[in-house]
Amino acid sequence: MFNHLNLNLLRSLHVLLEECHVSKAADRLHITQSAMSRQLSQLREVCADPLLVRNGNQLVPTPRALEMKDKLCQLLGEFDALLADKPFDPQVWKQEFVLSSSDYVAQYIVPDVVAVLVEQAPRVNIAYRLWQPEFLSQFDSTGIHLASTMLFEPPEHLSSVKLGQDKSVCLMRKAHPLSHKQPLSCEALVGYPHLKVTGGGDKDSNADIELNKRGFRRRIALKVPFFSAAVNALTNSDYLMVVPEHIARNLCNEAELIYKPLPFDTEFHQYWLMWHPKYDHDKAHQWMRDKVYVAMQTSSYSIGMI
Repeated sequence: MFNHLNLNLLRSLHVLLEECHVSKAADRLHITQSAMSRQLSQLREVCADPLLVRNGNQLVPTPRALEMKDKLCQLLGEFDALLADKPFDPQVWKQEFVLSSSDYVAQYIVPDVVAVLVEQAPRVNIAYRLWQPEFLSQFDSTGIHLASTMLFEPPEHLSSVKLGQDKSVCLMRKAHPLSHKQPLSCEALVGYPHLKVTGGGDKDSNADIELNKRGFRRRIALKVPFFSAAVNALTNSDYLMVVPEHIARNLCNEAELIYKPLPFDTEFHQYWLMWHPKYDHDKAHQWMRDKVYVAMQTSSYSIGMI
């Protein structure tokens, strides 16, 4: 029977059976008495029962109405509990939360996130996936809850917040033959083999676009998936590597490296934190993405807003 009733009629039936009075029920529901009478007529038709019958100056419930009263109370209570705006407590939150980013973020910034979680959300488990460009078109099916990556513009089908922006530079070892050459020329830039980090998305195609416009082309002599491998290769060779400036700046603090401006302007790298819109109003996800955002804004290894 309840399949034929909308929620408003169920609530009206519940109040009518509690009050056994049309006017009082109407007052409780903030509707007119005539509207309440129409709803009672609908309820009688759907239930195939008079529900309330007159006994002198009073309305009394029928046996069928009394049978329904307790069930209605339980049903509406469960529904209200389902929709209740319960406070979120990270201390008792238990879930596996999947983050995706470049290995640079995983190595230098994710530890800051973990430090927060250990203290504030100790039951949460973190799973990390190396970001790949193809994840954009299949974001929901990847199981990723939150991703950070470089894009000129975020896709419309995902929710996002901007983390910052910067431009590409050329990274090399301090003892490189070009280390004292200022400024770099296109000829010098393509005159040495280049190293490319393939994991975590595109980091250097904007430089190739500008070189191609000028009739130059880099030779990518070595491709590695991680920045840790790239740093070791750079410090022991005359390879060059085109990377975003904030990454170059921090890698120079870690190893005997320097970086120089490119001999041309490139488009800014735009950095985004992205998630599926289905999590927009999820309190646990909101809490987590706020923590990740703060970590990415305050870490000395991060881009921050410019």
